[in-house]
Amino acid sequence: MYFKLYRDAANQWRWSLRAANHHTVADSSEGYWNKADAIHGINLVKGATSAPIYDE
Repeated sequence: MYFKLYRDAANQWRWSLRAANHHTVADSSEGYWNKADAIHGINLVKGATSAPIYDE
């Protein structure tokens, strides 16, 4: 599993959690103006797992 961090059409940061087969397991329900806030949201979901974050 891995996290994908990207900007949406409104230029806000969003993330999605992807399985090994690249299917979306979860995604952010809101956009973030600051990249750091999006990463914080990932870390809240991530917990103790070691899933990497890929920035688009």
